[in-house]
Formats: sequence, structure tokens, C-alpha cells
Amino acid sequence: MGDKPIWEQIGSSFVQHYYQLFDADRTQLGAIYIDASCLTWEGQQFQGKAAIVEKLSSLPFQKIQHSITAQDHQPTPDSCILSMVVGQLKVN
Repeated sequence: MGDKPIWEQIGSSFVQHYYQLFDADRTQLGAIYIDASCLTWEGQQFQGKAAIVEKLSSLPFQKIQHSITAQDHQPTPDSCILSMVVGQLKVN
């Protein structure tokens, strides 16, 4: 991992952490979001930490497992990282 650019290392670590939390206990994702965060889930838009956590916590499945098949991370001009993740979801 050390030979990859820093934005790829950070992005990969974030994706791993995010989906581990999502799979184990979605309510813990509140630590990742801020009040300015936005989420689109199946065409519905949610803004703010509370709205996002409420949506993710209310999803109808109890168990989920993410299987990531590809991820790409790019730096942005404002020193952020844009990540694209592709994979499969296995529920209940």
C-alpha cells in the first residue's frame, strides 16, 4: 500500500472503515457524517447527520455484507478525496 499515492491510501482506508461500520452497526455511522453531509439512497435525498443516520438505521434488513469489487479514489482541488465504490450487497 505504501507505493500508492496518499489519496488512494486514505480513500481505501476510509472505504474499509465505512463498510465495516455499515455491516456491523449502521447506527455508528453518525461519527462519520457532519450536518452538511448529503446522502442519496435510491433517488431519495437526505441532508445532515441526523437525517442520514435515521435513514440508514431504518433500512428494512437486519444483516448486510458488502463485497467491494472495485474502488477508485481521486484528489480534488480543495484537498478532499472523491471515492467511487462498486460492489455487491448481500442482505439477510
